[in-house]
Amino acid sequence: MNELTHVPADLAQRAGRLGVSQDALQLLDASDLIDLHVDTYIPVRLWRYDVTTRHDTGLLRGHFFGHLDVPRLRDCAVDGAMWSITTNPFRSAAARWQTYCRNRARLQAMVEASGDQLRFVRDVGEYRAARAAGSHAVLLAIQGGNALQAAPDLHAALAQDRLLTRVTLVHLTDSAYGPTSSPLSLRRGAGLSQAGRTLVEALNAHRVFVDLAHIRPKAFWDAVAVHDRSQPLLATHTGVSGVTPHWRNLDDKQLRAIADTDGVVGIIFAANFLRRRGGPSGAEMVVEHLDHVIATVGEAHVGIGSDYDGAIVPPAGMRNGLGYGQLVQAMLARKWTPERIARVLGGNALRALAVLRPA
Repeated sequence: MNELTHVPADLAQRAGRLGVSQDALQLLDASDLIDLHVDTYIPVRLWRYDVTTRHDTGLLRGHFFGHLDVPRLRDCAVDGAMWSITTNPFRSAAARWQTYCRNRARLQAMVEASGDQLRFVRDVGEYRAARAAGSHAVLLAIQGGNALQAAPDLHAALAQDRLLTRVTLVHLTDSAYGPTSSPLSLRRGAGLSQAGRTLVEALNAHRVFVDLAHIRPKAFWDAVAVHDRSQPLLATHTGVSGVTPHWRNLDDKQLRAIADTDGVVGIIFAANFLRRRGGPSGAEMVVEHLDHVIATVGEAHVGIGSDYDGAIVPPAGMRNGLGYGQLVQAMLARKWTPERIARVLGGNALRALAVLRPA
């Protein structure tokens, strides 16, 4: 049972705050819930947002930012998440590395100052210990591997940073490692560079997840080819083109390549990647993409990667940061079993973590 579970007297109050049934809330409480991608460190960096204080959705009403804080994570019993440090691609390589080091130190200080509301973890044993203590587990991630481009010694940097659990090879711009899937790419026919292959091999050597979100298809397949197949691949925050054709989404062949490594595809909460003409609204948009992954590769290879606070606009009803509850409600409406719901919420992510980094 989830150590963050609240007493029964509080169940109805929490269900009301989340706008869901008590059945949905009990499933949230009983499951491991691991979000594969949150960007809440961006507002911390930009305007010193206090993650330990409850916020409302702000002037933007949940558009782009204002999604998460520790009280809302507790409301939804979010046991852990991959917290990203996002790379500014417009700095020089040396400045990107220096900025990453500063931001990593600031994030670590923020976690340490939280009074154990937040706790860094890097493997299943540490995750279980955090959960038992009632702490939200923070898994350190980099979005934009070019943060590491000017590291004096890549292998030494990865060996020393025992907390780092995942790196997205590219982000929204092309880099020395390869082209982005976004329309900003100037190298749309290019694949993974030799430096990109070296990065994949280094991440494999230090058992850090390789994240294939944001990468252009040819570079995606180059990364799959060089990747150690005994380690799970991730695409932490994406939609699927089998539901919504979009430059940001993965096709069925890509889903199968990730599943073939026992990896996990996290479905994003960004409405513009999920919406289709005549399709559902609200949390059903997310569930439709989850359902497609399940139909294509099975329920063992899908999870959630909200991208909350990552300058996204979530579907209506999910913009207050409490969308995890709405998601479970939509899963129940589709007659999903509790076992399937638990796997998607975090069981699959936890299995991948156990493969890559056993306790």
